[in-house]
Amino acid sequence: MSIELSEQEILRREKLTELKNLGIDAFPANEFKINANALDIKENYERDKLNYKDLSMAGRVMSMRDMGKACFAVIQDSTSRLQLYVRRDDICPTEDKTLYDIVWKKLIDIGDIIGVEGYVFTTKTGEISLHVTSLKILSKALKPLPVVKTDDEGNSFDEVSDPEFRYRQRYVDLIINPHVRDTFKKRTQIMQSIRTVLNDAGLLEVETPILQSIPGGAIARPFITHHNALNMPLYLRIANELYLKRLIVGGFDGVYEFAKDFRNEGMDRTHNPEFTVLEFYVAYKDYNWMMDFTERLLEKVATDLYETTVVKLGEKEIDFKAPFKRITMYDAIKEHTGFDISGMDENQLREVCGKLGIHVEPSMGKGKLIDEIFGEKCEANYVQPTFIIDYPVEMSPLTKKHRSKAGVVERFELIINGKEIANAYSELNDPLEQRERFEEQLKLQERGDDEAMFIDHDFLRALEYGMPPTAGIGIGIDRLTMLLTNNSTIQEVLFFPQMRPEKTRTNAEVE
Repeated sequence: MSIELSEQEILRREKLTELKNLGIDAFPANEFKINANALDIKENYERDKLNYKDLSMAGRVMSMRDMGKACFAVIQDSTSRLQLYVRRDDICPTEDKTLYDIVWKKLIDIGDIIGVEGYVFTTKTGEISLHVTSLKILSKALKPLPVVKTDDEGNSFDEVSDPEFRYRQRYVDLIINPHVRDTFKKRTQIMQSIRTVLNDAGLLEVETPILQSIPGGAIARPFITHHNALNMPLYLRIANELYLKRLIVGGFDGVYEFAKDFRNEGMDRTHNPEFTVLEFYVAYKDYNWMMDFTERLLEKVATDLYETTVVKLGEKEIDFKAPFKRITMYDAIKEHTGFDISGMDENQLREVCGKLGIHVEPSMGKGKLIDEIFGEKCEANYVQPTFIIDYPVEMSPLTKKHRSKAGVVERFELIINGKEIANAYSELNDPLEQRERFEEQLKLQERGDDEAMFIDHDFLRALEYGMPPTAGIGIGIDRLTMLLTNNSTIQEVLFFPQMRPEKTRTNAEVE
């Protein structure tokens, strides 16, 4: 089966053959030494011109403008773009002008990666450029880059801005849309800033299993696989919570992990089946301490990134300045629906859902019904950072009961721009009560709730050895990155978001 090639792809393969016939290796193996980059040249040349005479840099050809015996081109490396000035007599000082007339003018294409040597100068139009004295092909591009096309109103309408193309071929997106690379650089900065805060607080970064015999730590539908040698099912983790709490039992005072978690659920603008979460647990603390710490953490991250706590998000401005607003879940529901659901049983909650026009399933227990009411009618109203606190006990099987309020637990979720960003508890450390909570989840499984928790007997055994009072939190790194990089979809902050299978056309299908 042969893959359909475009006319340009066929032409580029012919050029590759011509290069080989000229004895030019279009994919050389030897090192090309680099001592300069485009951004440094553009930012510092005018202040220190003497140090920009014997330079060597490499990058991708992004444009070419033929001027006969000379040519202007633009090269793009990992930092920025820079104009090149290529003159035939400089790169071909002998009578043999083959390298310029044949190779540079005919066989090098936009998208090819080249290495160049030369010196920096400023053109008559004031543009900082590299005067090339030698060049070398480092990699021949056999596919052409998409070209930005615009309509009469200046709107682009091809692959350059098409999400389907950009997410599926992220490597091309990164080449032609430099701002996308900036998003992912900021993502790394966000994680490094968090690491610094946690390390300074004395927490230890750890790793826990991705393949688990029991998918614990969250209410979610898992991915299932099979281990042949052990002849047993295994699950991709839905959370790392129970393993991190085992480490608190083992004697660590604070642990954290940036974890890849997996949930076999729907995909939309804020959900991807594979996602990154930060979880950390600190012994001898509670959810009140964790709220204070989380405020300081996110304020520091925003300031590190932008030198201000105010972040632009579309037409909105999100202010990460502590302290954040705090409101109980019951009060939030009463404020936005008019119903006081505290003390209601399952049947009464179903009636409220009906009056509010919220669709519910027979498998949903009291906790799921309350969660649906809050999600449908309340969550979107919280744009500025807000802690929703004191959740019903039915919604929180791993959380300690509230010390002074009956029927609720010491839990908070941080809502920003109408979406959950973090979820935290005063952790339940009573093994007998934890077993009862797991057994309630098992009853929900029997009713058909495929997101209900499993009973993790080893975790219960760990608790029986004694876990100190502990505060724990999970922060969605993907959603936090969306907020801090002014992106409205999770796909924009994942290098390779999950996509539907791509259909590949073959020559046979075309014919």
